[in-house]
Amino acid sequence: MNFQSVVFEGAAGTASQLFDSTLPEIAFSGRSNVGKSSLLNKILGRKSLARVSATPGKTITVNFYRLDTARLVDLPGYGYAKRSHSEQKRWSDLVEGYFTSNRNIKLVVQLIDMRHAPSADDSNMLEFLKNSGLPFVVVLTKADKLNKTEFAARTEEFKKLLADSGAGDPIPFSSLSGLGVEEVRRRITETERTF
Repeated sequence: MNFQSVVFEGAAGTASQLFDSTLPEIAFSGRSNVGKSSLLNKILGRKSLARVSATPGKTITVNFYRLDTARLVDLPGYGYAKRSHSEQKRWSDLVEGYFTSNRNIKLVVQLIDMRHAPSADDSNMLEFLKNSGLPFVVVLTKADKLNKTEFAARTEEFKKLLADSGAGDPIPFSSLSGLGVEEVRRRITETERTF
C-alpha cells in the first residue's frame, strides 16, 4: 500500500451521503480529541491532510481518504458532552449508518487516550467491535505525555484489558515522536494482504 498516494475524496454529514463502499475500508474510531486526525496525518506523511483542532468535537462528518488499494475512513469522535441533543443523535445515526450499511470494512483502528482508563464510550465501542466480528486494533494515543513508569504500567493494563478481544497487543502511539507509526502502517499493510 502506498501511503503517499492519498487523496481526500469527500465527507458525509448524514448516513444517506455516505460514499458507496467500492473499495476495502479501514476505519478510524475514537473519542473526540483523542488524536485521530494527528494519527492519520502522521501515518500518511502529511502535515494537514486531516484537519487537527484543539477543540473537541470538530470532526462531525465521516471523511473519506482514497489510497491506491483502499479507503481510509475517519469517523467523527464520540463522547463530546457539549454537543446538543440533536447533534448527538445525528452523530449516532451517522456512525450507526456507517457500520450497518454492509460496507467492505477490513479493519477498524480504535484509538484510546493512553493517559486514562477507557471511558464508558470507549468500553461500549470495544464491546461493539468484539461482538461485530470486525477485525480491529487498538492504538493508544498521547504516549509521549507519560513518563517511563506510567507508560509501562498503562501498556500492561491495556494488554490485560484486551487479552480476550482478538485485537492483539495495543500499539502505543505519539504523533510528536513518531512512536508507533511504523507498527500502525504494518498492521494496515497486513490487512491489505486479505483484500
